[in-house]
Amino acid sequence: MTLAGPPGEATHWTGREMAKVAGISLRSVQRIWSAHGLQPHRVRSFKLSNDAKFAAKVQDIVGLYVNPPEHALVLSVDEKSQIQALDRTQPGLPMKRGRCGTMTHDYKRHGTTTLFAALNVLDGKVIGQCMSRHRHQEFIRFLNTINRQTPAEQDVHLIVDNYATYKHPKVCLGSGGTSAFISTSPQPPPPGSTRSRASSPN
Repeated sequence: MTLAGPPGEATHWTGREMAKVAGISLRSVQRIWSAHGLQPHRVRSFKLSNDAKFAAKVQDIVGLYVNPPEHALVLSVDEKSQIQALDRTQPGLPMKRGRCGTMTHDYKRHGTTTLFAALNVLDGKVIGQCMSRHRHQEFIRFLNTINRQTPAEQDVHLIVDNYATYKHPKVCLGSGGTSAFISTSPQPPPPGSTRSRASSPN
């Protein structure tokens, strides 16, 4: 009955519904499900890429993580947009012995912000910057921040996702949209990476 799925419009069996239909106790249903390794409430999702170059792109990116180029810096870059900047209406009290910390249940809104962050894969350090918007202009400004905060003699490889901000013509595509490349250097970017050195807001 569990494998056949629930009757009606229900998406999955619940223990109580199964006990009711089968005419046994909830605990019996739980024991039977446990004995057979059945978990109707859990669903695993998956997605198969239809990109013909998917395997090559994965190889490039995993290669940067597992075997980074010598004397180069590998940064994993991502963004979190629409972060709400909230503030409590009154200051809370700190935690102390026998009493938990307190905060008011209501808050004031101060708009939203976007966080750009670059994780140094080698040592776990993060270069982060909050900006009011999430466009290619802000991303280029963030690349310039990376340039200022990393050694000038090192190549910088950025691992980025397929977000539209990174695909803007002024950011320039790398290999098939898996990376961005900004440089005044005439050399092409290595596959699956970005060298942000010498990037320019122009």
